[in-house]
Amino acid sequence: MIGIIAAIGASFAWTYACFIWRSQTNRFKPLDINLIKNLLAFLFFLPTLLTFNFSIETKYILILLISGILGIGLGDTFYLKSLNQIGTRKTLSIEALSPIMAAFTGGLFINENLPMKSWIGILIVTLSLVLIIKKQTYLINENTNLISKSSSYKDYIFAFLSVFCAVIAALLSRYVFLQIEISPLLTTEIRLLGAIFFLLVFSNFKFNFFLKNLKINEKIIFFISVLLGTNFGILLQQIVFKTLPIGIGWTLLSTSPIISLFFAKKEEGYISKGIICTTIFLFIGITLIIS
Repeated sequence: MIGIIAAIGASFAWTYACFIWRSQTNRFKPLDINLIKNLLAFLFFLPTLLTFNFSIETKYILILLISGILGIGLGDTFYLKSLNQIGTRKTLSIEALSPIMAAFTGGLFINENLPMKSWIGILIVTLSLVLIIKKQTYLINENTNLISKSSSYKDYIFAFLSVFCAVIAALLSRYVFLQIEISPLLTTEIRLLGAIFFLLVFSNFKFNFFLKNLKINEKIIFFISVLLGTNFGILLQQIVFKTLPIGIGWTLLSTSPIISLFFAKKEEGYISKGIICTTIFLFIGITLIIS
């Protein structure tokens, strides 16, 4: 029950945070936004390092650092880039691929067998994704008029890369939890540390510049998004990986496309009944994959 509640909570936190971060991608580079949110999150959880167990084998620390680089450093950067290009709802909808990838890669690592209903679910999810990607959406211009916009598959490259990095990072985290006894809070801090080291190498970010270019209310909203999406979001996600099988955990974490419909109207102006039905159909397919 704890894992289920954590997964649903992580989905809500992450979806709301993505909606806020997308509003900043027009002003700052995704790499810079990712770095600042991870730095703030790391400082918030800094006291956790006092509980560090020095008896933990170095290889597990390295695995968690790599997990942070892949999932938070690379994955979140691709994610923010995708938010800027195709919006919150479509980016989160591509995340529906994560249970499929987790099922296949999980089978390689922990010998999971896929029953027939899971393959049916894969077909349903694939069909749903194709329909969502090819659906016309409507963006609101400055005069509040609706402008039709069709998407091409190349617009989704960053979303797919984000999913790939997230799944591999999740499997690495799950592997560590299966091997040793370690708290989700500590694994969160170690993964954040790995992401920060990686981002610092590739970013010319200036912390003072970022703060000067945000108004007071924008700073408050951004800090709230960091607290929800990065601190609580990643922590709850780690609890999911610790307490639930990877397939079940990813299914519950993939409720984000449904939650994102509450925010989509502000970004796209109009959400058709067809898109809503297709998103629900997609979620049914995910449930079949790992049920």
